[in-house]
Amino acid sequence: MIRKYSSIIFAFVLISGVLFSCHKDRPAKPNVIFIFADDQSYNTIHAHGNSEINTPNLDRLAAQGITFTHAYNMGAWHGAVCVASRTMINTGKFLWRAEDSEKNLNQMVDQGMMWSQIMQRAGYDTYFSGKWHLNIKPEKIFNHVTHVRPGMPRTIPEAYNRPHEGQIDDWSPFDTTIGGYWDGGKHWSEVLADDAIAFIDTSSKSNRPFFMYLAFNAPHDPRQSPKEYVEMYPLENISTPESFMTDYPFKDHIGCNEKLRDERLAPFPRTEYSVKVHRQEYYAIITHMDTQLGRILDAIEKSCLADNTYIFFTADHGLACGNHGLLGKQNMYDHSIRPPLFVCGPDIPANKRLDMNVYLQDIMATAIELSGLEKPEHVEFNSLLPYIKGEIDQSIYSSIYGAYMDLQRMIRDDHYKLIVYPYAEKLLLYDIINDPLELNDLSEDPSKQKVILEMFTRLEIMAEQMGDTLNLSNFFMF
Repeated sequence: MIRKYSSIIFAFVLISGVLFSCHKDRPAKPNVIFIFADDQSYNTIHAHGNSEINTPNLDRLAAQGITFTHAYNMGAWHGAVCVASRTMINTGKFLWRAEDSEKNLNQMVDQGMMWSQIMQRAGYDTYFSGKWHLNIKPEKIFNHVTHVRPGMPRTIPEAYNRPHEGQIDDWSPFDTTIGGYWDGGKHWSEVLADDAIAFIDTSSKSNRPFFMYLAFNAPHDPRQSPKEYVEMYPLENISTPESFMTDYPFKDHIGCNEKLRDERLAPFPRTEYSVKVHRQEYYAIITHMDTQLGRILDAIEKSCLADNTYIFFTADHGLACGNHGLLGKQNMYDHSIRPPLFVCGPDIPANKRLDMNVYLQDIMATAIELSGLEKPEHVEFNSLLPYIKGEIDQSIYSSIYGAYMDLQRMIRDDHYKLIVYPYAEKLLLYDIINDPLELNDLSEDPSKQKVILEMFTRLEIMAEQMGDTLNLSNFFMF
């Protein structure tokens, strides 16, 4: 009888301890966790309709919160598109003004204008680990910094111009002896999850709200992952993209030829075999990253922080990985400018999709609003909360603007996308309602000339508003 009552008392104490730990005083302000992938396209998630890939934890985010199905990166001023994307999300400035700021970020730091500094003013404990790739050290603007990774893991010459069917491949995604993601002894995605879990554990014991900026290098090349992840994707189960081409006809005019590092990863002309191998390795590293994401999500739930924590997941841009004869992100097709974007947290509707056009950098303004501060004047992007709350059902942006150096321009609305190649003197028009994969160029259709003129005119107006110095009228006359 004594043993029976002892067991009951022990169970009561145990349960009471758990309940107390989960219901202790929490910060009045919600925690914010921003998780950033690198080079991940919207169409690389099972919940988004890709039956070939296994992403249970990204699917978990989709089920628990809101998916913004049409989030975009505005573009870049050089081949490292992630630099522009990350500069925009940390400064809040549109593309060309972000480029101006990038040249002297120290001035913005001195004025306390960076995202993490704004969160600090709102009372947040700020944390960073992972890929940075800005012209300042994160230690200057975060309270806590663990690992600071470069733009991409170190790679080797054998990772390029491969593979060739019927030939031995000198590069392997699971060869740990060549460094890259395994520099330091453990895969960087696993290290990032370790870092996140440690800080979550520490923060769960604090009454101060926190802002975490967690930046995976994955799935950027070199696309390395453990062997078991690569073996999850036999080549016979990998399909060739519908937009597969052996050669993109305008590559020389748009900066996407053999001179561009990203495009040199696979042989020219493209082959179905080489594209399938690259997609196999792309899927594998995404699934490996997904596993680490699951560890982070589990840690949040176990720490009892979930009911007071907002989670944002996106990537700095997408990736072609064989679509349209391209490998990289330096183009204006949706596979390269459209990443996933999930929002989960208190009062966020579950398993909901919102289709309005937004920019991924709108996350910054959203986090600032959640912190209780007014959006600073220098932040040009807009909060996602009005869409989430159902206050508006159409995009704040009349159109989405895109640019890559002086070589490409783009404008898209809910019906059409116009891509402009100034030096090829070529316009491409896509009906994105009926042709979401952008397979059929309508620019030569006589019935679409009015649409082209109207969109081109709007693009010129937007470019001027953005501070774009490229004068498209010097290349095209209507």
